[in-house]
This record gives sequence, C-alpha cells and structure tokens, in this order.
Amino acid sequence: MNINISNASGEPIYLQIASQIKTMILEGKLRAGEMLPSMRNLALELRISFMTTKRAYEELERQGFIESYTGKGSFVKAQNLELFREEQLKQIEALLAEAGQKAQQCGVTMEELHELLDLVNGGE
Repeated sequence: MNINISNASGEPIYLQIASQIKTMILEGKLRAGEMLPSMRNLALELRISFMTTKRAYEELERQGFIESYTGKGSFVKAQNLELFREEQLKQIEALLAEAGQKAQQCGVTMEELHELLDLVNGGE
C-alpha cells in the first residue's frame, strides 16, 4: 500500500494514514471487500508504531469506511452510495472554492467561470 507520511505536516500521522486510505477507497483504488494490510504489517512497512496504525484503522472504522474482524483482519466496507456521494461533493466544493478565489483575484467574471467549467467538462 502506497502511503506517504510527512513529519513536517501538522496533521497527526494516524490521520494522514486514515485520510490516504479513505481517498484510495473513494477513488476506487481499494474496492469493497478488499483486505487491508494488517495493522502490524502496515506499521512495519511505514516504520511507525503499531498503535498509530491501530488508531488510523479505528478512525476509518468509525467513519464507516472499513470493518474489522478479530482474527480475520480489516476490509473495505461496502459503501453507502449516499455517503460516497457526500464525500465526493465535499471534495468538489473545496476545489470550486479554491477556483472561485483564484478567479476573484484575477478579475474573472462568473460568466467566464461558467464557460471555463463547461469547457473543462467537454462542453456538456
């Protein structure tokens, strides 16, 4: 599993791990029912504490992205389509807010912004 940890980030390591796994699930890189690396193996791979990976998995389970079974491991949970859509909308809103700020800084009108959006979406 390709997870990058930044010690320079102000975000706790367990949240960095949870966030990256969540992104892989939302992007379809990890599919429903797929087994995640064991907490111990992931800790060894990332050279971090077992407790850190345990905390990351607990966070993902709390958010409804994975489910864990004693003696079997942790698996990607079948996603509620509404939850998936809500996560995607949240990401889109953040990107659009950033684009809106940049447009405002450059004096781009709403009409021009709409035209750009149509253009990048293939004129749909």
